[in-house]
Amino acid sequence: MTKPISYKRHRFPPEIIAHAVWLYFRFPLSLRLVEEMLLERGIIVSYETGRRWALSSGQTTPAASNARGRAGATFGISTRS
Repeated sequence: MTKPISYKRHRFPPEIIAHAVWLYFRFPLSLRLVEEMLLERGIIVSYETGRRWALSSGQTTPAASNARGRAGATFGISTRS
């Protein structure tokens, strides 16, 4: 059983942290793109903060297990017509 994510001593509300981690793991975005998307919403967060969030809370989210870090997961385009 996984233990719940602790948001103690974080500057931002849990909803913002969860949204940033979700964006990073759900879509093929870099941390800098996630930083820019949050900036467009008026949330000033560095990509380094997003990296820390992804490392600490991203391992326990369902999106993390499905999106990034799967060994041997390859995608190809069929060349047959």
